[in-house]
Amino acid sequence: MTADRSSVRMPDFTMLPDLALRPLGGAVIWANDELFAEKENLIRPGPSVYQPATFGHKGQIYDGWETRRRRADGIDEAVVRLGVAGVIHGVVVDTAWFKGNFPPEVSVEGLVVDGYPDPADIAARTDWTTLVPRSKVYGDTRNPFDVASEKRWTHVKLTMYPDGGVARFRVHGEGRPDPRLLGAGPLDLAALENGAMVTDCSNRFYSSPQNLLFPGVAKVMGDGWETARRRDGANDWVQVKLAGAGTIRLAEIDTSYFVGNSPGAAALRGKTEAGEWIDLLDRTTLRADTRHRFLVDDAVPVTDVRLDIYPDGGLARLRLFGTLTDAAFAEIERRWR
Repeated sequence: MTADRSSVRMPDFTMLPDLALRPLGGAVIWANDELFAEKENLIRPGPSVYQPATFGHKGQIYDGWETRRRRADGIDEAVVRLGVAGVIHGVVVDTAWFKGNFPPEVSVEGLVVDGYPDPADIAARTDWTTLVPRSKVYGDTRNPFDVASEKRWTHVKLTMYPDGGVARFRVHGEGRPDPRLLGAGPLDLAALENGAMVTDCSNRFYSSPQNLLFPGVAKVMGDGWETARRRDGANDWVQVKLAGAGTIRLAEIDTSYFVGNSPGAAALRGKTEAGEWIDLLDRTTLRADTRHRFLVDDAVPVTDVRLDIYPDGGLARLRLFGTLTDAAFAEIERRWR
């Protein structure tokens, strides 16, 4: 059976960052079979694409992970190292374009691994925890599954029963950092890998605002957050929950690659632990295709920030460098334990 992709209403958890995404540092580190299509395709950004009658030596070319047809009992598995370790709220097993060769059932398991052991050793471990039990999936469909666990995971394993193809594997959740790394140098309080997350925004027409918090520099305009053109006299904004309550000393607002569609100006406010919103950066002119860096004076600890852009446009990255409060660091350590 093939379900209509457009009829599948995606759950709220899909608004959360995809912790497995390749630009976040995710990697498919192991699979027992990938004869027809490479395992690395599972975590590529963007939807899967397909062109009919494009054949290679091994058959039709698919933008996904596809294994050979099994002629003996067994299962096929792929292990993903998350780009950002964290709490998983849901996964999407997308079988786009796989209509006669999708797996009838799948399951998903999680694991916490310290360090960087050999991928084959990780795959062979017996202490994997079930996050999604063996469940039916449909072809050419985004198959979403809620995950109830509140634990932190570093790796996930996707299992197909018995074989077939999956186009994309999305792992949505919240980053939960290793506290041992947070005191090792200057801290970006707005980084996904440190536990920050976009909680709301005015518009996500062209791309996700979560992109603002990705590691590294943007390589193209599509790596950032871009809104539709405003015609109503208002302005766009994005709100970020920080890694923890902290004092911001330096704000970096990056418009790289936004040449004719960067905002004209921006302002930054912070929410104190008492719930009061305060000004961190007054409305300031922005330039196109520029990495702006602003000192934040007389800052007090804040838990969230709101970045207003005027009137609309796109940004590549938002960095907020500072220090966690002692209480926030203690809470991160408590959750780690």
